Amino acid sequence: RPHRTELYEDPPSGCWPIVYSPDYNITFMGLEKLHPFDAGKWGKVINFLKEEKLIADDLIVQAREATDEDLLVVHTRRYLNKLKWSFVVATITEIPPVAFLPNFVVQRKVLKPLRTQTGGTIMAGKLAVDRGWAINVGGGFHHCSSDKGGGFCAYADITLAIKFLFERVPGVSRATIIDLDAHQGNGHERDFMDDPRVYIMDAYNRYIYPGDGFAKRAIKRKVELEWGTEDTEYLQKVHTHVEGALNEFQPDIVVYNAGTDILDGDPLGGLAVSPQGIVKRDEVVFKAARSRRIPILMVTSGGYQKRTARIIADSILNLHTLGLLDKQRAACAVGSSSVDQMIRDSAKEFSSLSLQ
Repeated sequence: RPHRTELYEDPPSGCWPIVYSPDYNITFMGLEKLHPFDAGKWGKVINFLKEEKLIADDLIVQAREATDEDLLVVHTRRYLNKLKWSFVVATITEIPPVAFLPNFVVQRKVLKPLRTQTGGTIMAGKLAVDRGWAINVGGGFHHCSSDKGGGFCAYADITLAIKFLFERVPGVSRATIIDLDAHQGNGHERDFMDDPRVYIMDAYNRYIYPGDGFAKRAIKRKVELEWGTEDTEYLQKVHTHVEGALNEFQPDIVVYNAGTDILDGDPLGGLAVSPQGIVKRDEVVFKAARSRRIPILMVTSGGYQKRTARIIADSILNLHTLGLLDKQRAACAVGSSSVDQMIRDSAKEFSSLSLQ
């Protein structure tokens, strides 16, 4: 029997299915600056959306921290116990001085924000099914699996969100992960290695971290990119493979890992996609899912430049302008004939769409 969790309590129906908490942001003694990650980017995204009057504090869903009991749905007790050692957390977050801090400080200042973002992803999974879409402004810790963290990822939020849905939401038994962060998503790949209910598409720079050959065996649609891949080639590949993935396997939920580290100039990603290219990419993925009436959960994942927060906000605003994000509850059951018609319409629209 699934344990009771606060993460699955229904938020007020007037809220946008956009999940966030001020607790997402990591700030302590400037140590967060030792990692290229902008550890306050999540709050900046929300501030940009507020400035544009898309949202207000009382209109977004407040993320709650995942408890140990929540985390144990995927993680081993042994792994969670390891996080009680500061040097282990320092290795996972790639911030060496963390090793010298007392663990209670590390728990409060580093792991609590990551646990809250993880809770946000789990909450957004249920919201996506209820409303047709949801965005967790944080999360996307795709290098963490049930028993191993790495690459700034301490909790396997993508795996958790999917396992929660499978266990608790009737009618959700198949999931597709579309991972478009610049890095291979080896965490969820290891977790779902032999699970036929989960289809993974992953597009990443083939030459960078983590280069996890074992995990690659779980990828059903692998798009290995060269250094410096630019908009035209990138968008064409994303469009082809997202459409192909959703035609090949019909999921009940799409989990979209929308890393912005594909941005030109990113110190870790090694790709060269423009801000406009990122906005267009998100549009392609949302159109593909929403035209098929498949609920979509987006998480923001990697992105290591100060300008990524603005790009994420611009992308959300663009999705809203195009009518791909609506506040109303999505119509749940749609007759299959109308779905087929919508797919045909969207295929027509895409074939006429220039990706320049």
